[in-house]
Amino acid sequence: METHGGDPLMSGFEDHEDFGFETRAIRAGQPHDSRTGGVVTPIALSTTFAQDAVGQPKFGYEYARTGNPTRHAYETCLASLECAQHGFAFSSGMAAEDSLLRFLQPGDKIILGNDAYGGSFRLIDKIYGRNKISNEAIDLSDPNSIKEAWTSETKIVWLETPTNPLLNVVDIQKISNITHELGGLLIVDNTFATPYLQKPISLGADAVVHSATKYLGGHSDVVGGFVATNDEKLVEHLSFIQNAVGAVPSPFDCYLVLRGIKTLAVRMDRHCENAKAIVSLLSEHPKVKQVFYPGLESNKGHEIAKNQMTNFGGMVSFTVSGGLAMAEKVSASTKVFTLAESLGAVESLIEHPGIMTHASVAGSALEVPEDLIRISVGIESIEDLVEDLEQALSI
Repeated sequence: METHGGDPLMSGFEDHEDFGFETRAIRAGQPHDSRTGGVVTPIALSTTFAQDAVGQPKFGYEYARTGNPTRHAYETCLASLECAQHGFAFSSGMAAEDSLLRFLQPGDKIILGNDAYGGSFRLIDKIYGRNKISNEAIDLSDPNSIKEAWTSETKIVWLETPTNPLLNVVDIQKISNITHELGGLLIVDNTFATPYLQKPISLGADAVVHSATKYLGGHSDVVGGFVATNDEKLVEHLSFIQNAVGAVPSPFDCYLVLRGIKTLAVRMDRHCENAKAIVSLLSEHPKVKQVFYPGLESNKGHEIAKNQMTNFGGMVSFTVSGGLAMAEKVSASTKVFTLAESLGAVESLIEHPGIMTHASVAGSALEVPEDLIRISVGIESIEDLVEDLEQALSI
C-alpha cells in the first residue's frame, strides 16, 4: 500500500492489505505513535516542519497544505478500504469532485446519470459548463445508452450507485467495461454505499469519490471529501491540484473522519438493519405510493445490488399519496427523525429533496418528484423510528 507522501513517525502495520475490513479500518495507516506509544493517531497541528538542511525536510513534511501526518494516516486508511493505492483528502465532497473534474479541458464532455445529486449536477452544469465542458444526463440503468451518448469529446462517465435520491442501482462492472472500450474514465460516487458495502475500484472504476461528511465521518460533526484511485494520470493530477489549489481538510477534521471510519462497519450494519424495518413499514402503509430501496425485490436494480453490494444501505426514499402538501407535512411532523439536509450519521434525518437538497435540478432532466421524501435511517432504537414515522404519516 502506498499513498502520496509518507510518514516515518507513524510507520508500521505492514501488509495490511491482507487483513479484514474492520481491522484495516482501525489499524491501516494508524500504528502506535513511535515517540509516545499512543494508540490514537496524533492531531498534528503544525503548519510548517523543520528541515535538516535547505530543501531536506527532517521527516518528509514541509508545509501543512502539501502534507500533514494526520491527513496521511487518514488517506492511507481510506485508500486501503477502497482497494486503492492512493488516497486524497479534501475539505468537502464538492472540493473532491471539483479537483477530479479539473482533469478536463474546454470542449470535453461528461456523461452522468439522470438521477444524480443536485450539488454534483450544479457543479458540472453551472460551473464547468462556463468553461465549455458539456454534459449529458442519461439513464445509466441501461449501460448501452453510454454508447449512444458518446462522442469523441467524451472523457468521463460520472455515476452514483445507489443514486441520490431515488436509490437506483447501476452495474459498475458493465459500465466500466463500456467506458474503457470507448476510451474514457469511470468515476463512481460511493458515498451512499461506503467501501464497507461496495468497492467500485474492484469492479473497474478508475476513481472513487466520497462526501466524507456522511457515513465515513458518521456523526454530523465534520465536513470532508475524498478521492481514491489507482490511475497514475489521476494520481499525478490530484497530487498537483491538492497542493496547488489547497482545498485540504484541517488536521482536526482528518482526525474526526479517521475516528468515524473506525466504527464504520458496525454502524453500517445497524443502519442497514434499521432501514429494512423502515422499508417493511412503508411498503405496507396505505398513504405511501412507492418505496425506493435497493433491498426490495420490486426495485429495478435489486439483482445488481445483490451482486455488487454486501448489503443495501441505510437510505430510503418514498412517495406519498397526498402530493407535495402531504410530503411537506410528513417531513415536518416527525419527532425522532430530524428535519434536516445531509445523511449518513448516527441520528435519523428526513427531508424533502425537491425543496431542499435537489432544488438546483428543478426544470432539468434530473428533477425529482414533488411528493418524494428521503430519509437517512440512523442507529436509534428501531421501535422509536417506526413509531415516529407511523405518527407522522397519520397526521
